[in-house]
Amino acid sequence: PIDKLKIDRGFIAELISRADDASIVRAIVSLAHSLRLKVVAEGVETSEQLNVLRSLGCDQYQGFCFSPAVPAAQFAALLRESQQKTGPAPDSPLDRTYSKLAYRPPRA
Repeated sequence: PIDKLKIDRGFIAELISRADDASIVRAIVSLAHSLRLKVVAEGVETSEQLNVLRSLGCDQYQGFCFSPAVPAAQFAALLRESQQKTGPAPDSPLDRTYSKLAYRPPRA
């Protein structure tokens, strides 16, 4: 079954500067939520985009605002390290990643 709807980075890139893109994103979020779907925004690069997406009700975010692309092994290590700390520094890239992800060890 479908449980998420992903918004393409093309709509996110000019979310701040183009009212049409913001309207489209708002409509996508509303439609997805009416269908009980989570909304994932792809290509979030700035904290300004993130703030707008949060205000529009987007549920999850992906993009360089949180972290550049990293190999899977490095990503798993990053999450393990974050669990060992009391919490990352506020507004750091790790904090933004930490706040949206939960690490689950692989099943044996």
